Amino acid sequence: MEIVFHFQNTGKELLIIKDVAASCGCTIPEKPLEPIAPGSKGIIKASFDSKGREGLNHKVIYVYANTKEAKHDLTFDVEVTPID
Repeated sequence: MEIVFHFQNTGKELLIIKDVAASCGCTIPEKPLEPIAPGSKGIIKASFDSKGREGLNHKVIYVYANTKEAKHDLTFDVEVTPID
């Protein structure tokens, strides 16, 4: 499963996503490679491996950027049901 977070740089400086990390090994996030210009939009993608993770899963992606608050949390929930 892939999830995409959309965002916009509402600041006056280049937005630099320094790093992204996941709360567990089943989620692999991808950070933007280029800085985001003021007014421009960007995305952060993440892949979630649902194998062996039946039920409700709450995941967190930690985003580190050159913003006033350096760390931001992106969250998503996914319900994994087995296929019979």
